[in-house]
Amino acid sequence: MDDIPVPLPAVPIRFMDRFRAFIRARHLAYRTEKTYCNWVREFIRFHNKRHPESMGAEEVNAWLSHLANNRSVAVNTQKTALNAVVFMYHQFLGKELGNLQFTNTSRGRKLPTVFSHEEAMAVLSQMPANHRLVASLMYGSGLRVMEAARLRVQDVDFSEPCLFVRETKGDKWRRTILPESICESLKTQVELALALHRQDLEDGFGEVYMPNALAKKYPGAARSPAWQYVFPAQRLSIDPRSGVRRRHHVGEQQVRRSVGEALKATGIRKKASCHTFRHSFATNLLKRGTDIRSIQELLGHNDISTTQIYTHVVGTHQRGISSPLDI
Repeated sequence: MDDIPVPLPAVPIRFMDRFRAFIRARHLAYRTEKTYCNWVREFIRFHNKRHPESMGAEEVNAWLSHLANNRSVAVNTQKTALNAVVFMYHQFLGKELGNLQFTNTSRGRKLPTVFSHEEAMAVLSQMPANHRLVASLMYGSGLRVMEAARLRVQDVDFSEPCLFVRETKGDKWRRTILPESICESLKTQVELALALHRQDLEDGFGEVYMPNALAKKYPGAARSPAWQYVFPAQRLSIDPRSGVRRRHHVGEQQVRRSVGEALKATGIRKKASCHTFRHSFATNLLKRGTDIRSIQELLGHNDISTTQIYTHVVGTHQRGISSPLDI
């Protein structure tokens, strides 16, 4: 349950508790909260636990340069660290840092690994049925692994067909396609999830985690069929933060392990993971002529430049380029 926010004191006093409360008031994703907090802690520790209010641009420049020179972090990693401290100073502390002058990391951006359609289907065929359906949504709908695991019954629209991705990166909602080829399997999965929910209700449970303050706003929603997870966990568990015994969604690490084992079984020698399915979704759409703006919308990217990386992944043969040796 590492995707459920840790509880905070009613009146936060410690710096990090106040920082977390500030982030939640702006409804940023919990993963963003954890990432920002981890980088801010590292920034504080790098400067011998000095309070951020006593530091400024000079200390930020020194830390970001350290990440580039001594730790050789990737470009995006340094950008994330920069975003975290800038958010802390500009938004939380209300302190302007001015024009920062630090060493930019020299590690170039890498192209994402993608599956061919045959490779993707081969990996899916080696996965157990429940995890195969989760991975099918990553490949067929472009979902991240946590977006697929968190899918609720109300998020699936079989009449369109489409998926509503609500609990997503940056707390943004989007709508994406639902492959018709897995609609029947997904309907069966929803029926199984609701049958399990009915059994939980009979046993005196049946409550799921509700994001933000929805549990207070809609007291009965946590037990309603619409809010149940499409891919529920096999067992009930006690939330260590609230002490409530309930059924969470399938663990993302279980799906990641299944993908890893399937890769070994197929003998595909690529540096691949769950996220490779999402990359392959975008690349295969691009190969079939889908415009880049539509792909950006389906993936939920803020910036078109993030989506344009896939134009470099599409093979040169799809762009009509051939080697002189093959003439």
